[in-house]
Amino acid sequence: MEPSNTNNFPARLSRKAKAQAIMDLLESLYPETPIPLDHQDPYTLLVAVLLSAQCTDERVNKVTPDLFSLADTPRKMKEVSVDQIKEIIRPCGLSPRKSQAISDLSRILVEEYAGEVPADFQALEALPGVGHKTASVVMSQAFGIPAFPVDTHIHRLAYRWGLSTGKSVEKTEKDLKQLFPRERWNKLHLQIIFFGRQYCPARGHNPQECPICSKYGRKSLFK
Repeated sequence: MEPSNTNNFPARLSRKAKAQAIMDLLESLYPETPIPLDHQDPYTLLVAVLLSAQCTDERVNKVTPDLFSLADTPRKMKEVSVDQIKEIIRPCGLSPRKSQAISDLSRILVEEYAGEVPADFQALEALPGVGHKTASVVMSQAFGIPAFPVDTHIHRLAYRWGLSTGKSVEKTEKDLKQLFPRERWNKLHLQIIFFGRQYCPARGHNPQECPICSKYGRKSLFK
């Protein structure tokens, strides 16, 4: 479905009403939300999300088949040298740091969690290389627990659409959680990402042609 930038929404809406209109549009555009990162289970998703930092999902998906053919469980991965991991994941960038983190978190999962990824925010965020955003993605996409992962892309779009102040990623996450119903967080996170890639990119963006920015974008976008 190709959206029109002449939607019959009121010109002025409260932030809550604007959020509802945006949510309805995103649902019409992306009723299905496949997870962009290829994975088989919580562990392979965790590693893939870690690799996606400052790297495209497309590139991660090209690297992980070789990595997971070598080791696709924490028990197998902890036996692989950091140098081996680093060589495979080099195309993803930051390979020295990421390879060490993958090795260390795999060892911790084996030693402290019987080789399983914990479905717990605090435990996940304590793992090497795992921040709040990565933990949120794993909790939402691997375990179905409501979370609203906010990366730099969602942070940018929320500001463009007037849904948050843009002061920090943390503030954006708080604002979005207040605006959208909890049961929609997991899906909306992906819908916003899909929309941003298709209609609202960081560069070369024309707000007048964007189905959301043309209706709800900040005035500064049109200067």
